Amino acid sequence: MEERHMAALSVERSYIDPRNMVSANGFANTLTSDVTFLVSDHTRARVWSASPLTFALWDARTRDLIKVFNIDGQLENRTENSVYPDFGSEEEGKMKITASKKEKAQSSLGFFQRSRNALMGAADAVRRAATKGGFCDDSRKTEAIVISVDGIIWTGSSNGVLMRWDGNGNCLQEFSYQSSGILCMFTFCSRLWVGYSKGTVQVLDLEGKLLGGWVAHSGPVIKMAIGAGYLFTLANHGGIRGWNVTSPGPLDNVLRAELAGKEFLYSRIENLKILAGTWNVGEGRASTDSLVSWLGCTATGVEIVVVGLQEVEMGAGVLAMSAAKETVGLEGSPLGQWWLDMIGKTLDEGSSFVRVGSRQLAGLLICVWVRHDLKPYVGDVDAAAVPCGFGRAIGNKGAVGVRLRMYDRVLCFVNCHFAAHLDAVNRRNADFDHVYRTMTFSRQSSSLNAGVAGASFGVSVPRGGNATGVNIVEARPELSEADMVIFLGDFNYRLDDITYDETRDFISQRCFDWLREKDQLHAEMEAGNVFQGMREAIIRFPPTYKFERHQAGLAGYDSGEKKRIPAWCDRILYRDNKKHLGAECNLDCPVVSSISQYDACMDVTDSDHKPVRCVLSVKIARVDESVRRQEFGNIINSNKKIKVLLGELSKVPETIVSTNNIILQNQDSTILRITNKSEKNIAFFKIICEGQSNIEEDGQAHDHRASGSFGFPQWLEVSPGTGTIKPNQIAEVSVHLEDFPTVEEFVDGVAQNSWCEDTRDEEVILVLVVHGRFSTETRKHRIRVRHCPRGGPAKNHFNDRPKTSGQINVLHRSDYHQLSNTLDVVEQLKNLHSP
Repeated sequence: MEERHMAALSVERSYIDPRNMVSANGFANTLTSDVTFLVSDHTRARVWSASPLTFALWDARTRDLIKVFNIDGQLENRTENSVYPDFGSEEEGKMKITASKKEKAQSSLGFFQRSRNALMGAADAVRRAATKGGFCDDSRKTEAIVISVDGIIWTGSSNGVLMRWDGNGNCLQEFSYQSSGILCMFTFCSRLWVGYSKGTVQVLDLEGKLLGGWVAHSGPVIKMAIGAGYLFTLANHGGIRGWNVTSPGPLDNVLRAELAGKEFLYSRIENLKILAGTWNVGEGRASTDSLVSWLGCTATGVEIVVVGLQEVEMGAGVLAMSAAKETVGLEGSPLGQWWLDMIGKTLDEGSSFVRVGSRQLAGLLICVWVRHDLKPYVGDVDAAAVPCGFGRAIGNKGAVGVRLRMYDRVLCFVNCHFAAHLDAVNRRNADFDHVYRTMTFSRQSSSLNAGVAGASFGVSVPRGGNATGVNIVEARPELSEADMVIFLGDFNYRLDDITYDETRDFISQRCFDWLREKDQLHAEMEAGNVFQGMREAIIRFPPTYKFERHQAGLAGYDSGEKKRIPAWCDRILYRDNKKHLGAECNLDCPVVSSISQYDACMDVTDSDHKPVRCVLSVKIARVDESVRRQEFGNIINSNKKIKVLLGELSKVPETIVSTNNIILQNQDSTILRITNKSEKNIAFFKIICEGQSNIEEDGQAHDHRASGSFGFPQWLEVSPGTGTIKPNQIAEVSVHLEDFPTVEEFVDGVAQNSWCEDTRDEEVILVLVVHGRFSTETRKHRIRVRHCPRGGPAKNHFNDRPKTSGQINVLHRSDYHQLSNTLDVVEQLKNLHSP
């Protein structure tokens, strides 16, 4: 990436010309660690400094503090003992600024003392606001701040709220399109890009309307830059991706259709097998033989192994300890680790399989292993837990889950233990609903299917919301976003309308089809009350509950006083991308599964439940990104319709300026008119200061000093510095000579020439940068502005002497127009051509 493009990555911390203003780093150091962002509004000659909870507004030329306000837009009150001026209103602030200008002429050292007081005062206000009880919510911290071309300030917070502010610090609107934190923002032309901690990027217009959003990275998006027609996003893991600045837009549909026709070139079908096992271990420990019987033999030939255990350990003390650990972010137990180690040995962990994720909540434990050679294709592993017991707070009942990305498709595995007893059907249904709706992983749940061309082109998927008020978009359950979900566990659904003896008779005759008609889970799923959209293989094994421990065979069913009716409590259900039974695996239906084995290990007697296992044959359609990027490039280069459309979108409108040479003296003002000659395209402009020179007796510019972006000298005011010009319209920019003192100021006895005004004639080169709505290419006009501080005529004005060493060649003077507020020169300007 070119250096000029990468420079935009630091735009949030850059601002006024260091010759005329202390640097961003210097400002931040003066304000201690409270100030985290600095942005300049060169249109209004103001600077915003932002702490997590407070903003301060400064005058960019005098460096005086105008006011301090909190994130709600309320002005911070000041005490009588404050060390900085009390600007209770903008009008009063202007009076203070005017007074400070007069004081500067009297005392040079007074300026530095006032600046120090203002800075220290702002830091004090920041600290006081941060310590107030109402403003200590970390979720509201400001994480990003930018200024758009219309002069509006945008701030993003750690709770996902976007706020629009005017130039005076008034909060105009709030928007919330996602609950994850905003880490960076970037504004270009008429659009605002927002990067979130969950890896998503959203695009808004300057009114706050959501245009689209997509998953850009598997980790937080921390920086953005623009160049060569692309918006580049940087993730915290170091990944960089590029997204066409026209997206979302008319080009998307054309590219999507073209790429869809070449899907067969870049799509791949991967086949794998998943072994899922569930077992309520009843607070016991299993023998090695039991684990081998359950998992060891079946694991041969599978790529993923998922194991869910229930009742690993129970009791009031265990549940209380688990709840306490969860409050401080801890989980797991020595007994849970014992189970993980034992199952790992059974699977030959380290050689054949590698453990990728696990989660324990009290007695619930889930763990996922993948075949060693498939580990490079697994990513974004995350875990979650949802308690369902005792007021949805205790983990005696509930669920634990692990989510991972395999071949860029999201797979979720959820181990559940629902409410017990025959008549608790509604409670079990409610437990499932609670788990499904509230299980939340820390990473973005959608797969990385962000665009039609992967890293080269982003096609966004718009979500809801509008442009007024606070717009909270209701999030879909994260489990619904996965390509495949497998639920396993002790669901505790029983058999209805049947006696213990009748059940035993049907089991002995292996009449499982008839018994299944009495199954509560089967009936509730048929009615659409639970596990909606999920499937289960045909049950061809006896009920797995309840048995006497260490008693083999079907004679081991509970024959005690309670005589609990045998039931299929332990189940495995799944959902993939299939919408109908005949669906085939492709990029539109990327995960298709079938069951090759579903049974129970009836010979295992270590618990009152039998372990259950299921082997799923899974096809995953994925994109070969390198091939798709190549095809994308071929389409861009060869498709005439796309080339024409892209050329139109990236066109820079033709503009002309009314003059390229301006002379100012005696507080002169003049109007610089910028004409957009395009019939249909909007032009965006900004004016920057390229550099400043002294004019010697020979009338030539010497001692050229380059300026940082927007580094206007103190004697020059350009307003507005940015803006938009509609087709066939004219924008007027005021170029005004400011009345600033010309005394030389000193710090520690050393003349600070960058802060004082020279008495010689000076010349500034202004650069008018113009670009189109979707263009990162620009057109530039250079305007020379000469300042004659003594009030006399400028020496030789502008001439045509050839450029020599140490000098800057001047331009021919173009048509010049005096100050006017009318547009009576529109037709004349349209016929002009800028040099």
